[in-house]
Amino acid sequence: MRFEVALMMITLAAGSMGLAKERNKTAERLDDAADVIKEVMDTPDKGIPQDLLNKAQCIAIVPGLKKGAFIVGGKYGKGFVDCRKHDGEGWTAPAAIRVEGGSFGFQIGGAETDVILLVMNEGGMKKLLESKFTLGAEGEVAAGPVGRNAEAQTDAFMNAEILSWSRTRGVFAGVSLQGATLRQDLDDNQELYGKPYENKEILRDNVPMPEAAGKLNGLLDKYSPKRVS
Repeated sequence: MRFEVALMMITLAAGSMGLAKERNKTAERLDDAADVIKEVMDTPDKGIPQDLLNKAQCIAIVPGLKKGAFIVGGKYGKGFVDCRKHDGEGWTAPAAIRVEGGSFGFQIGGAETDVILLVMNEGGMKKLLESKFTLGAEGEVAAGPVGRNAEAQTDAFMNAEILSWSRTRGVFAGVSLQGATLRQDLDDNQELYGKPYENKEILRDNVPMPEAAGKLNGLLDKYSPKRVS
């Protein structure tokens, strides 16, 4: 009897340790996403134009996509999406996403690739609130311009619902993600919030900010505290 009780306790402890480890991975990924946006925005001449960030409805950051995923065409990686709050000031809690498929252009050969997407209008945001959508199919996507003072007032940038960039080995460039699919990651939302919230619940500002998101959201508030129409 004692042996059975001990075995049960060990099993429960192992399960708790596994859950804690997965939660730590989700929190670490949030920190990685924060590091990506900080490094990009702290390099004005090679980063995202400030006017585009200020006009964006939402931002998606997917840190460290693996090279092997490009080869087998499987899951590219995991990341998070934040959107503006209803009044345009501040950002919602982050919602977890997975990126699958598609082409990442000339930077495919890199060991790891960071991806940043800006969702520029209501149409793009509505697609983002779906459980999944494919870039370039349901959503119009264009390679974003690089440089804080880059000319962003062209038809391509003004009409695109989503602008995309990638960074490999320190090289940051606009890249087309035609064919890539974004889908909500309910497992990571479960780990982060304790419930498998759908992304539309989180991004409509209906879910409290988790402690693990403090670094990322603090940086987003620093670099673009209010949306500019």
